[in-house]
Amino acid sequence: MTVDLLTFGESMVSLRSTGPLASGGTLAMQVAGAESNVAIGVARLGHTAAWAGLVGADPHGEFILKQLRGEGIQLHHSVHPDRSTGVMFLEQRTADLSRAFYYRAGSAGASISRGHVAAALDSGARILHLTGITAALSPEARDAVEYAAERAPHEGMVVSLDVNYRSKLWSRDQARAVLGPLARHAAVVIASDDELDLIAPPHEGNGAAGTVADEASAAARLLDAGVREVVVKRGAAGAAVYTAEGRLEAPALAVTCVDTVGAGDAFTAGYLSARLDDVDTAGRLHHGILAGAFAVSTRGDWEGLPRPDELALLDAARGSTVR
Repeated sequence: MTVDLLTFGESMVSLRSTGPLASGGTLAMQVAGAESNVAIGVARLGHTAAWAGLVGADPHGEFILKQLRGEGIQLHHSVHPDRSTGVMFLEQRTADLSRAFYYRAGSAGASISRGHVAAALDSGARILHLTGITAALSPEARDAVEYAAERAPHEGMVVSLDVNYRSKLWSRDQARAVLGPLARHAAVVIASDDELDLIAPPHEGNGAAGTVADEASAAARLLDAGVREVVVKRGAAGAAVYTAEGRLEAPALAVTCVDTVGAGDAFTAGYLSARLDDVDTAGRLHHGILAGAFAVSTRGDWEGLPRPDELALLDAARGSTVR
């Protein structure tokens, strides 16, 4: 059955600390993964969502599958008999700084291939959401992303690509070589302001591939290449959307920030959910910012993401109790 959003990639077990890891203490076990974060966010906002990927034949993998099913995510998954589920330690080093330590090399999730995602694509989706993280995991994963990005538009799917650059997985030059061509298949590209040079075509006559003079110039080149919406996440400075009609900008909402992990995925989920609802560009931007505000003002990658009837809660006065 066709779903509203399909995505695939690696979901991991995240072990979160409340202080320096070297000091020991209690760790909370949660599910982490940019792609599954977006799927959960879209599902919570009233849409159908599916995730494809692999987990290990271990309790960690079982935990991930249970959590995703509990959020209503349709699964196209395999259990790898020989590889383990990836694990991430997330350290709250200071009140303002978190550090991630990954144990994902050779994981089950990194072995995803085009064969694993083909059946999910056969089922159909309105939006296929891809990230640069999956393309960085392994040659097989990169091939799966390229295959899906090329196939989906021919079958009527809107391709969404979130750069999500991870320096621990690959260099900027490696990312640019892969993500630049991928962006040409996307109708929607989503990037932080410091990631645009990884996907924007270079200036004509400029030998430095991916060089970007500024945000507007990069967005214009992506639109010229066929992208319909260039969405720029600016963190605490808000966000912008560039289309053929021009640029729209919106400030971030003023909330008490307690956890920034997953904020970008929440923004993406809010934006794509509004797109699925045929909301105009300004409304999509607003929904993305709302979802991101929920993410940073609650703990966890996705646990605090809103449902439709909760979106108006942030309009209440700060510190108030809704009775």
